[in-house]
Amino acid sequence: MNDPEKQVLRALDTYKAAVLAKNAETFMHLYDPKVRVFDTWGIWSYEGALAWRIAVEGWFTSLRDESVRVTFEDVKIISEPSFASMSAFATYAAFSAQGQELRAMQNRISWVLRPSGHVLRIVHEHTSAPIGFEDAKAILKREAKP
Repeated sequence: MNDPEKQVLRALDTYKAAVLAKNAETFMHLYDPKVRVFDTWGIWSYEGALAWRIAVEGWFTSLRDESVRVTFEDVKIISEPSFASMSAFATYAAFSAQGQELRAMQNRISWVLRPSGHVLRIVHEHTSAPIGFEDAKAILKREAKP
């Protein structure tokens, strides 16, 4: 495993920990100031870290006393010394203050990362969910692999 790949794996761990702690400061350190985010929810894109930070802070605040545990499956990383990309299936599970799972959803996540100083930062993030043909609703639970 090369260094850029290790950096992407560390970024995934940081993402999970920051979401669980609802720590917007740590979360935003993953992103380049000029990041473009295509989020699954709400609007077409967030242009720049400031716009994305406002959305992230709103998400974390909306959780109140709940916490969210993120897991990543089937992570695929492509990396070069000056570039990396990552795609995965992400599960976001909300838990009560007592530790009971309340709900969970899955989506697809992709990152494009480039060096900024001594670390890779996310310059583009894209999350999505497939849309059902029959009802045009987002499918937020991935079918098990055969």
